[in-house]
Amino acid sequence: MLNDITVFDFETSGLDPVNNRIIEMAAIRAIDGKIVSGFHTLIEFEGTLDPKITELTGINDFMLRGAMNEALAFKILRNLMGDSLLVAHNAAFDLQFLHHGLQRLAGKTFTNSFLDTLTISRERHTYPHKLTDMCDRYGIVLEGAHRALNDVEGCWQLLKAMHSEKLVDDWVNRLGYLSKFGPPAWAPKHAKVFGTANRYEPRNAG
Repeated sequence: MLNDITVFDFETSGLDPVNNRIIEMAAIRAIDGKIVSGFHTLIEFEGTLDPKITELTGINDFMLRGAMNEALAFKILRNLMGDSLLVAHNAAFDLQFLHHGLQRLAGKTFTNSFLDTLTISRERHTYPHKLTDMCDRYGIVLEGAHRALNDVEGCWQLLKAMHSEKLVDDWVNRLGYLSKFGPPAWAPKHAKVFGTANRYEPRNAG
């Protein structure tokens, strides 16, 4: 299943997938370990971005004026994804925006299998687990975090590093959640949802 994957990432106007919108998306499709296609775009946004979003991402209102419209961006993304395995770091966040966006624009959701590198990180490594932290752990250079294309490249490199350690094969469709947030209500039927936690000591600690 890992021989055909799409690594993707969204930057958004906020945390609520119903009332907020994707403002940047990026994805790469890889078959047998080789990148065969990719997509990256800013997305037109009606309204004014929260200054905290601009501070985090570097994306401002001016950059989104005249950007690609949401419907076209989703169409291109879905065509690129096809039936591939979807991979993201903190997939619960990105998949919920994918789910709600597809429901709103096309009246349906995704059925792809998925893999969350954050869930693996929480189960196999000690805290912290942000993409930047995990890239540092594996010696991966990630510049310009919180921009979609940079985060996709970082996640792709992290996935390859984890795969070389045989950490990923058993985690397809497994989605961990922190107890303070509760299980995601939108999760697809094929998701195996379970409670997880940030680990501060190795599993083999005495």
